[in-house]
Amino acid sequence: MHHGSCLCGAIKFRITSELPAVQVCHCTQCRKAQGGAFATNILVDRNAIEFISGQDMIKRYESSPGKARAFCLHCGSPIFSERSSLPDVVRIRAGLLDEPLQTSLGSHAYTASKASWWPITDALPNYPEDYCVPGSP
Repeated sequence: MHHGSCLCGAIKFRITSELPAVQVCHCTQCRKAQGGAFATNILVDRNAIEFISGQDMIKRYESSPGKARAFCLHCGSPIFSERSSLPDVVRIRAGLLDEPLQTSLGSHAYTASKASWWPITDALPNYPEDYCVPGSP
């Protein structure tokens, strides 16, 4: 079981399943939503996430047709994103989870639109566009 929370602690949750590899998304939307070079996401089955507190503090924003990003109304922490085309999956932001985590980096996605100032220096698989890499839920 893994626990996590937003920056202010208003939203607390647990994940009851094993964690798949972290996907690093370099798309323009994720960069703007995170305020950094990329977003670190863990694809989790929606039924494996239990909100302990603060579910009423979650605000959703439809950033593009069929894709919503959820964040804390109080501190603004990004919590997850979800797609209508994958209704059973949420992309939890990996930085919200309490350490230690039993997972590792798995791949980079949307590298064709990555920040010019952030080099990718590891040997992980790179996907120029597609976010849902083979083996993802």
